[in-house]
Order: sequence, then C-alpha cells, then structure tokens
Amino acid sequence: MTKREVVQRFEVIFEPEEEGGYHVYVPALKGCHSHGATREEARDNIIEAIELWLESARDLGIAVADRETVEVSGE
Repeated sequence: MTKREVVQRFEVIFEPEEEGGYHVYVPALKGCHSHGATREEARDNIIEAIELWLESARDLGIAVADRETVEVSGE
C-alpha cells in the first residue's frame, strides 16, 4: 500500500527587520512565527515552524482555521 502525502499551502508574510534579516509569519496559524538572517533561512525556518504548529494542533485537537482567497478591485 502506498502512503499518501498530504500537502497544505499557507500564505507566509516576510517582514524585513531594521537590524537585518526577516521576521516571517503565517496569518492562518495563530502564533506561528519565525525569523532568519536571509530570506532563504527565514523560509526554511517557517516551514519547520508550520510543521511543528500542525503537529501540536493535531495532538491538542486544535482545528486549522478555514482559509479563503478573495480578489479586491483597486479602482
């Protein structure tokens, strides 16, 4: 039997820090934040943070909030 891998997608926000590096967070996962000296490091760190957040949520019975994408006209 083949094990199926579940892939989830989350929007992440990168914020440059004044002292250098990046703060990165996931709006859909309350409290899921990380940082890195470079954008690549911050991306790697937030992936790990997301995995740990989801694992903890499963263990604690916390549901992931529903997400939806909407378009806004900029006239």
